[in-house]
Amino acid sequence: MLFFQKKYRTVFFDLDHTLWDFDTNAYECIQELFEEFGLQRFTHFEQFFITYEKHNKRLWAEYEVGSLRKDVLRSLRFYLTMKDFGLNDHDLAERFGWAYTTRCPLKTNLFPHAKEVLEYLRPKYRMAIISNGFPEVQDIKLKSCGIVGYFDKVFTSEMVGYQKPRPEIFHAATTAFNAKKKHCLMVGDSWEHDILGAQNYGIDQVFFNPKQQEQRGCKATYDISSLKELTGIL
Repeated sequence: MLFFQKKYRTVFFDLDHTLWDFDTNAYECIQELFEEFGLQRFTHFEQFFITYEKHNKRLWAEYEVGSLRKDVLRSLRFYLTMKDFGLNDHDLAERFGWAYTTRCPLKTNLFPHAKEVLEYLRPKYRMAIISNGFPEVQDIKLKSCGIVGYFDKVFTSEMVGYQKPRPEIFHAATTAFNAKKKHCLMVGDSWEHDILGAQNYGIDQVFFNPKQQEQRGCKATYDISSLKELTGIL
């Protein structure tokens, strides 16, 4: 392999919602815990999950701007959800949150073609994960679903000290590989965090867009609906 013949030499991947099917894994895990904790006495699971997603989205936004600690986030999202159904129990929410945090990363659902594409890319490129997720959780996810060996490095916002879309996290990744921006490519599902973050830093981007969302304002370098399309780019 001759690197100078290739436009890209280093490929960065987001993990959640890009390789690891976060929505499917979270849904499965919370449904299991909902039944184990006997919460069906208070509401139907679908309503519980919809309410949880509402609280989780808002609290994650607070965490990402630094106004909420991760240890508070982990239980508060479940406490607020349970409280909406008349269950005011901090201890139960704490235990539910701990069980979710420890069990969900063990789920192994990946997006279609994820392993196939990583297998194709591994001999040809240096690869790394750039994630805003908790480092201790992301490591477990990578190992549990059998893809940790495809990546040379894992960069998390907590480790670097900055979250996507801040340029510092992309700079940390490129610097670790001694890579030039023009030779790097970011693959991710988040328009704000992955695409605009990489674009503003000055590296090309692949918008993983299985739901075919409309791009807002500027255009991503590439737009794909299936990971398999990466083999036509790289």
